[in-house]
Amino acid sequence: MKNLEGGCACGAVRYRLSSGPMFVNCCHCQDCQRQVGSAFAINAIIETDRIEVLSGETAVSATPTDSGRPHDVYRCTACGTALWSDYGRRRVLSFLRAATLDDRNALPPDVHIFTRTKLPWVVLPEGVPAVEVYYDMDRLWPAESLARLGALLGG
Repeated sequence: MKNLEGGCACGAVRYRLSSGPMFVNCCHCQDCQRQVGSAFAINAIIETDRIEVLSGETAVSATPTDSGRPHDVYRCTACGTALWSDYGRRRVLSFLRAATLDDRNALPPDVHIFTRTKLPWVVLPEGVPAVEVYYDMDRLWPAESLARLGALLGG
């Protein structure tokens, strides 16, 4: 695995991933569009304990969602950059904002989700699965990633 490090816009928070993520979603839902101020968010799904904060501090902000489910965003306390999220307050599973990595090209999406609200000028790449809402994890996730998720969530 290549060295996966990243940080916030001001440089106060630096982090390192101790492994690659389980899976990477490119989410085109309206919540993500609103939260990141762009056409989509690229979220690398990883165990929270595999995100090692090297410097700086983060603060949690509860973010409203269309579904009403809890969504906590971890941000740099100095500049407010969103670094990772906890959907559903599971605490053990994080959605790392892949564009905060130093190498923004390191984790290309494994799937495009919520394409029903994709902006019409976004062109999806050929060869990458795309679904209108969500996908069948058992079909798309690698067996190793499913095992990691099962161990994490006790299933």
